[in-house]
Amino acid sequence: MALVVKNNMQAKNTLNQLNRNEKALSKDLKKVASGMKINSAADDASGLSIAEKMDVRLRSLEQDNQNVQNGNSMLKVAEGAMSSTVDILKTMKEKVINAANDTNSDADRAIIQKEIDQAIDQIDDNANAMYNGKVMLDGSKNDYVKEPGTFTHLTNSSFADGVGESTPLVNLTARTGDSVGILAGDTITVSYVKNGETHIKSFTVEEETWFGDVFDWTPCNEDLTIQDFPEDRSTIGEDQFGNTVYTPDRGEAITYRSKNPGIDGQVSGLTICVQDKEGNLRKSANAILDNFNETIRAQNPTPDNAIVLQSGTKANEAIKVGFSDMRSVALGLKTPEGKTLNISTQANANAAINVVDTALQKVLDLQTKIGSVESRLDYTSSNITVAAENTQSSMSVIRDADMAKEMTAYTKDNVLLQASQSMLAQANQNSSSVLSLLQ
Repeated sequence: MALVVKNNMQAKNTLNQLNRNEKALSKDLKKVASGMKINSAADDASGLSIAEKMDVRLRSLEQDNQNVQNGNSMLKVAEGAMSSTVDILKTMKEKVINAANDTNSDADRAIIQKEIDQAIDQIDDNANAMYNGKVMLDGSKNDYVKEPGTFTHLTNSSFADGVGESTPLVNLTARTGDSVGILAGDTITVSYVKNGETHIKSFTVEEETWFGDVFDWTPCNEDLTIQDFPEDRSTIGEDQFGNTVYTPDRGEAITYRSKNPGIDGQVSGLTICVQDKEGNLRKSANAILDNFNETIRAQNPTPDNAIVLQSGTKANEAIKVGFSDMRSVALGLKTPEGKTLNISTQANANAAINVVDTALQKVLDLQTKIGSVESRLDYTSSNITVAAENTQSSMSVIRDADMAKEMTAYTKDNVLLQASQSMLAQANQNSSSVLSLLQ
């Protein structure tokens, strides 16, 4: 091989190898220091892209889980307020039953009335329960209610098929086929409560007193009307979304509907009492006639203001929960003007029993809804946790460094670097041998 001094190719080749070893060692150091085998797009462009997308999803899932937990906390605040309202209504039921007992004097009922008034005020306080500045149970966070609002529907499924508005009371039959047991000369007392105000009417049954005549008195005929669907008498009416509501067993039923929509037109506490000529209660008839239950609740029209809990990584992956109005006016316990449910007489107290039952059912319906969403959120949180764990595991396979493997590579590249440095010094030394020819 020729001896040259201008271009020392051995040193040049060794230097290039030294630079490659230095770069390799630098990469090894990054991997060992960071714990990741992909630190930049240059390491693995497609791998980095996939890993970054997984990282975005992982962080999104962790935020979803936080959202769900915060939502659960909000629901627990609402549930606590609902539980308090349920306890209050339980006590109110005891009080109105006590007031309906004629062993009490008017003075006794006046004292009970004061307790009722305070209890109703506390129900309004419960409805103002707040979470992070949001009032939840005042109707402002309700689901969509179509215009002009919903009507109160009171349904009784205890009658035989074919019973309707034009059926004589003396011919009423129960679903079992037995006669209801109303006779001419009996006295029927009808009472209902509209927005906390009690209306009572009594009349004597005649041979040609029709079922529709029961509510044919003012103001009842201005507040209630019989709902009649000749083609399908299992139909009750429309709910807040405009969907048709049917009886649970799709059997025929008698339904009375408030004539006016919304809370201002709501009717609650419908009570029908039958007595014979001697004033004795006809218990079998009363058990059937007093079986009108609220099947559609009166609500004011409102846009969809339900609480949205973002629980997914994509748009519209959310859980919605609406809180209906739990204030005393909406429960039928108080008039919009502030007059509370009246139990000053035995008749009023008797009518109030069904009012409290109806209010309790409204509260329990919402409490059940809240509880079911809480249970769903628990499952959602568990699902998100598993998804986050699996996403992190997949990202780890792509991006995390095998430390034993990387330390082996580091050791190898470190030895090669040192060897390259030694060989570069040797290659540089070899060129100096030319000087011996120049002496």
